[in-house]
Amino acid sequence: MKDYYEILGVARDASQDEIKKAFRRLARESHPDANPGDATAEERFRAVAEAYEVLSDDQKRARYDRGETFGGQDLFSQFGGLEDILQQFFGGGFGGGFGGARRGSQRGQDVAIRIDLDLAEAAFGIEREVEFASPVTCATCEGSGAAEGHDPVTCSTCGGQGRVQVARQTLLGTMMSVAECPDCSGTGKQIDHPCEECSGEGRTQGTRSLTVEVPPGVDTGTRLRLSGKGGAGQRSAPGGDVFVEINVRHDDRFQRVGDDLHHRVSVGFTEATFGTEVDVPLLNGDSEMLDIPPGTQPETVYRLAKKGVPRLQRRGRGDLLVHVEIAVPTDLDDEAEEALREYASLRGEQPAAKKRGLFRR
Repeated sequence: MKDYYEILGVARDASQDEIKKAFRRLARESHPDANPGDATAEERFRAVAEAYEVLSDDQKRARYDRGETFGGQDLFSQFGGLEDILQQFFGGGFGGGFGGARRGSQRGQDVAIRIDLDLAEAAFGIEREVEFASPVTCATCEGSGAAEGHDPVTCSTCGGQGRVQVARQTLLGTMMSVAECPDCSGTGKQIDHPCEECSGEGRTQGTRSLTVEVPPGVDTGTRLRLSGKGGAGQRSAPGGDVFVEINVRHDDRFQRVGDDLHHRVSVGFTEATFGTEVDVPLLNGDSEMLDIPPGTQPETVYRLAKKGVPRLQRRGRGDLLVHVEIAVPTDLDDEAEEALREYASLRGEQPAAKKRGLFRR
């Protein structure tokens, strides 16, 4: 999971003003138009813009702090896109836009997968190998889309810009606008000799495998986003993302509530009266002896501090709460029943009269 605070270089308790200033500075430094020839500039800017989109929205920031991740449908909703963010901050001062010569190439498709985990795996984190079907970069042309011995050529219509000016007649007269180049579909490149393996797409259908690093503290419903690890893009366009949905299997020993775990133990009537010790299982597979003091009442709860689930993206752990149940005997023999009735008499209690077949002998 990306650390948006680290991307913007701000503290986790940073104010909105600090977040905005950090984004403004980093956006100027990382924008593709300010870094000609740097193929990774757009990726850096998108990471900065994504971090700002989440942290600048109080609701999204709260969800992120709880460990949620965000898909494409969640991001840039309040701006409408990266260009709108630029317009808001810089008034369109960067003229080139995003993607340059590859603006029209189709980004790879996103992939959604589900990972089933045991409670301990979800609590302490794990690496899991996954495999899924998706478009992959064509091995023959290495994603260029061009046949062997040929290279994509600069589009003569747009001069490699991927955009052309278009004159439109309106009620206010002739208006000039910028549109995607119709001859190269906005890529800035034309392929005169397409690769036979991928028909010029630069990608073929295949199978991808990757290692998912599940952080400690995830729970059912947590979504992890692996940027660029999804389907391959058209002709070297950016790959899609992989969204990993976490599902945690039921554990008979524990009930999870947030970062706390709840466990129930059963002790006999005399054990609760005189006190005893019970062996309590721990999440890591160990156990711990818990002292049950004399006179413990039903549903008494004992807390084992920091024996619960590690907090997602935060320090510390939840607690393990042990609920004590008192087991009422149902199989007394005659001797045990008489002893218990004698005890009731000494206590001044009035249990029901003995009935045939009430207890098994």
